Amino acid sequence: MTEIEGARREGAEAPYGILLVDDEEAILESLELTLGSEYRVFTAGSGAEGLEIFEREDIALVIADQVMPGMTGVEFLEEVIERNPRPIRMMLTGYADISSLMRAINSGRIYRYVTKPWEPDELRVDVKRALDAYALSSENVQLAGALAEANERLRAENLYLRREVERRYSFDELIGDSPAMQRVFDVTEKVAETDATVLISGETGTGKELVARAIHYSGPRRERRFVTQNCGALPDTLLESELFGHKRGAFTGAHADKKGLFEAADRGTIFLDEIGETEPGMQVRLLRVLQDGEIRPIGSSETRKVDVRVVTATNRDLRKEVEEGRFREDLFYRLRVVEIVLPPLRERRGDIPALAHHFLDRSNTRMKRALQGFTNAAMDRLYAYAWKGNVRELENEIERTVALAGGEERVGVEMLSEEVRGSSEYSVPLQGERGEITDWDLNRSVDALKRGMIVAALREAGSKTRAAERLGIPRQSLQKMMKRLKLTDADVAAEG
Repeated sequence: MTEIEGARREGAEAPYGILLVDDEEAILESLELTLGSEYRVFTAGSGAEGLEIFEREDIALVIADQVMPGMTGVEFLEEVIERNPRPIRMMLTGYADISSLMRAINSGRIYRYVTKPWEPDELRVDVKRALDAYALSSENVQLAGALAEANERLRAENLYLRREVERRYSFDELIGDSPAMQRVFDVTEKVAETDATVLISGETGTGKELVARAIHYSGPRRERRFVTQNCGALPDTLLESELFGHKRGAFTGAHADKKGLFEAADRGTIFLDEIGETEPGMQVRLLRVLQDGEIRPIGSSETRKVDVRVVTATNRDLRKEVEEGRFREDLFYRLRVVEIVLPPLRERRGDIPALAHHFLDRSNTRMKRALQGFTNAAMDRLYAYAWKGNVRELENEIERTVALAGGEERVGVEMLSEEVRGSSEYSVPLQGERGEITDWDLNRSVDALKRGMIVAALREAGSKTRAAERLGIPRQSLQKMMKRLKLTDADVAAEG
């Protein structure tokens, strides 16, 4: 007799369970003798008894006789399917009853017929194949379950990340109580709910991209993509391909069709930074997108419609660029439907304490530090420094300070970079709204600096206790300082 190796579960699990149902005891004994050495075999003399066993045991394969008193084999297999459709089903038959066979195929969904009498080796092969099919089905069920769980986890993570992005780039992340920033907030909040094209102007580091993202994530397109491109980072030929895409073979190296960023941003927002760096040819193509909402990939004769909100930014004076013939006037006015001008940090020094504490809190969290604030001397240096790199430079300074901190409780002057700490080349006297020196008297300027910081802290914190904590001084010292500076609660309210 040929040795037939039975189907095995992976690992050290118990052998598969097989349920044999037949009203003839001799048939059951023969089947058990054929299969019992390889599998856990359960026998039943009727369909009702077989269902009881099926309910309580782990069954992978059911073999039932076609003709049994009380409950036929087909009826039994239909009941099995109702309880658990996964186990494989086989049927024993001694004659060809076409109608019963068709019902078994349609209702019992049998895997295979075994005719009486059977060859033991053939039966072992049939059983092994049936259990291999069961193993594959079980694995597929597990994989499907794992995939469903992974998809649900990914969906939840995507939802969390989207909400986190919306929170990160909401207007709450734009910090500033100065009149200049309040004007920016007012315009930005109004324009966010529209589809108007926006031009954001300002020096490098003032937060132009942050404003662009806040406009997108606070507006009606927030569920769609926000796509960015720095126009000064690529030559015009590459920039054209990046923005509008290209067809295969359009130029050397174009081995496949490529979708451009305008298509990728369809129904979303595209942010074009440093728009003033573009050449005249690119300006013409951008004008067409703004006028007609159409793009044409390089190498294609067909245009494609896109629905994209365009937000641009520049650190150049585009009006001057237009006057000198370096920027198209018609494109300038298309881009400047609404213009948001971000002031440099030196023109809104009253925002420095709030920004510094915001960056300190964020860096503390990211780097697992516990710095509680700034000493008066350190804040004085931050306030007086020129910040030619604007908010970005301030953020980098605080991040560097936190990264290099040891066991200090507060940021002191000695922890700041050499430039901020003491080089007069980088610092400026107290300045007005437009950067002019308002007072050359050192004592009076220091008092004005302290007065501004106290007012800003009181307005932000809402109480003297919290304002003193923010300033890094005891509450009694704050009260004495306010008394010396003749700064009353009414003055704070008036200045707010």
